[in-house]
Amino acid sequence: MPELPEVETVRRTLKKTVLNEVFKEVYVYYPNIIETPDITSFKEKLKGQQILDMDRRGKWLIFVLNDYYLLTHLRMEGKFFIRKHSDELGKHEHVAFLFESGLELRYNDTRKFGRMYLLDKKEAFKEKPLCELGCEPWDKDLTPNYLLEKYHNKKLPIKTVILDQSIITGIGNIYADEILFLSKINPQRCASEIKKKECEQIISNTRDVLSKAIELGGTTIRSYESSEGVHGRFQNNLLVHNHEGDLCPKCHTKILKIRVGGRGTYYCPKCQAK
Repeated sequence: MPELPEVETVRRTLKKTVLNEVFKEVYVYYPNIIETPDITSFKEKLKGQQILDMDRRGKWLIFVLNDYYLLTHLRMEGKFFIRKHSDELGKHEHVAFLFESGLELRYNDTRKFGRMYLLDKKEAFKEKPLCELGCEPWDKDLTPNYLLEKYHNKKLPIKTVILDQSIITGIGNIYADEILFLSKINPQRCASEIKKKECEQIISNTRDVLSKAIELGGTTIRSYESSEGVHGRFQNNLLVHNHEGDLCPKCHTKILKIRVGGRGTYYCPKCQAK
C-alpha cells in the first residue's frame, strides 16, 4: 500500500504535468471509487475547475481546485497515468479526467480499493476523512508530550498504535517496522508502556525514515508505481522489513517475522528485546 513517501512522490510527479489544467469532462467507469458526492454531481462540479496546486495530507493526495479539494486515497494499488483521449481505455482504468488541453488523467486500480472525495474547500478540513487525521510527521505539534498523551491509555501493541492515522498520519506497515527497529522498541510492547525518551526516538526516526524515503521516491514492493512507471528506491535501504531470516545489520541476529494486529511485522529479537 502506498504510504506517505509514495503519495508524496505521486504528488510531486503529477504536479509537473497537471498544474493549471482545466477539467473538461469526467468519465467514471467504476462508480464505487467515488465516495462523495453522487456521480452526477461529481462530474458536473469538476467541469471548469482548474488545478491550482497538488497537496497531500497523510496518505491522501489532494488536487487543489478553484472551489473544491479532490481527495484520492490510492489504497493498495491505485496509480495515475497521463494519456491521450484517443488512447484505448485500459482494463483497470476506472476514472478518466479529460482536460481542456486534450490530455487525459486516468486513475488505474487493479483491486478497485481506491476512493475519491470531492469536498467544498471551506468545509473540507471539518469533514471526514481529513478531520480524522492526526499530526503530519513534521508538524510542530508532534512532540513527545503529544505522543505520551495519545499512548498513555492504549492497551494495544505499539506496532498497531503507530499505524493509527489519528495520531500520526502517513505511516504504514513498511515504515512502522523501520521506525520501531531504529527506536529499539519491540513491536509487541504495549503502547501505554512507552516512555518520553522513546517518544522522542519515535518522532526523530519517523522524520528521518520518511524524509529519506521521499528523497528516494518511496518504496517499490509488489506492484507499486508512483505514476508513469516511476519506481521508488527506498526498498534497497530497508533494514528489517521484508528481511525475514536475514542477519540484523546492527547485531547480526536473525530477523524474525511475526503478526501483530494482523500485520506482517519484521523485527530483531535482540535489538528490540524490550
